[in-house]
Amino acid sequence: MPMIDVYAPAGMFRDKHALAQELAETIMRWEKVPRIPFFLDNTAAFIHELDPDSFSTAGGGSAGVRVNVTTNTGALDREQQLGLVKDFTALVAKAAGDPTLEERTWVALTEAVAGGWGIAGHAYTNEEIVQHVRELLGKA
Repeated sequence: MPMIDVYAPAGMFRDKHALAQELAETIMRWEKVPRIPFFLDNTAAFIHELDPDSFSTAGGGSAGVRVNVTTNTGALDREQQLGLVKDFTALVAKAAGDPTLEERTWVALTEAVAGGWGIAGHAYTNEEIVQHVRELLGKA
């Protein structure tokens, strides 16, 4: 149940909700999780709009996008990491209507520590997530 935070200059995206949903659906596809409410309702993206003068590169630019992705530990292998970063970069540029934005989009992948992933008041370990999903799918 990844959390995705997109930080971009205000007004960059015409349809922030559509971008957020597409990012959430994309990571579910890369994680290869079942399309059940536990994942559909807890995989989310947040679009944070910033004043262009509130951030800068060392060169003075403020037309970039940062995408922070937090997953549970080990959720993505190397192939999944590469594919996800490529897809997220393309989705952000497409949503902005600016193919050159791919050169100014940073994607940071972060893994929560075991037990550092809380949903519905419970801090899950990877094993607990797997067990819970098995129970939901009737495979416990």
